[in-house]
Amino acid sequence: MEYRKLEYYVSQPRLNRFLQATGNSKSKAQKLYRINLRTSQAFYPILNLFEIVLRNIINYQISGHFANPNWIITEKNGFMDDNSLRRSRFYLKNSIQKAERTIRRMGGTVTAGKVIAEQSLGFWTSLFDPHHYKLIGGVVIHCFPNKPAQVNRSILNQKLNNIREFRNRVYHNEPICFNANNIDFTEAISIKEEIYELLEWIEPDLVDYVEYFNGIEAKINSANSL
Repeated sequence: MEYRKLEYYVSQPRLNRFLQATGNSKSKAQKLYRINLRTSQAFYPILNLFEIVLRNIINYQISGHFANPNWIITEKNGFMDDNSLRRSRFYLKNSIQKAERTIRRMGGTVTAGKVIAEQSLGFWTSLFDPHHYKLIGGVVIHCFPNKPAQVNRSILNQKLNNIREFRNRVYHNEPICFNANNIDFTEAISIKEEIYELLEWIEPDLVDYVEYFNGIEAKINSANSL
């Protein structure tokens, strides 16, 4: 596709950053745009698997803590309704109620499994925020049985939020190939390493399984020819 057509359909402001990073070379800017998209695409299976694993292991831990596999529904009137959460506007409770409304609107029956599937990555990572963490006895730290002893809630929370923010950028079509106006995939590589690190702390075998789908470095390396 000619650059002017791509610019028309993708938008000039979006492409300008790619143009600046490649010395105003339209051919290189177009190639970098493709590389960025391909790299984002390569992250999808890894981010997807990480999110599924995280939500399931958290669900297992909290189900055990409350001795209730339906905790995600019943705890709307339990810890999610604690007065200490007023400042956070009862984020967890509202997320559950929204999911229930969506399920009913689609003609479905509300079940714990369906409500779990409706929750965002932000829902799960927020359980490591101090105000939620203490209300569930810190049980979610046990999701990472292989973590180093010095790794605490705060460190896990930071890593999870790094991944969540990056995931949102990928899913919302924001570029992941820049540091300021320079071509730089350092953050993308760092996020991939953090995902692998957390998976290792959950279950080492998960890393081998996820690695089968990894094509991130190959896509990034193609930027070296620009």
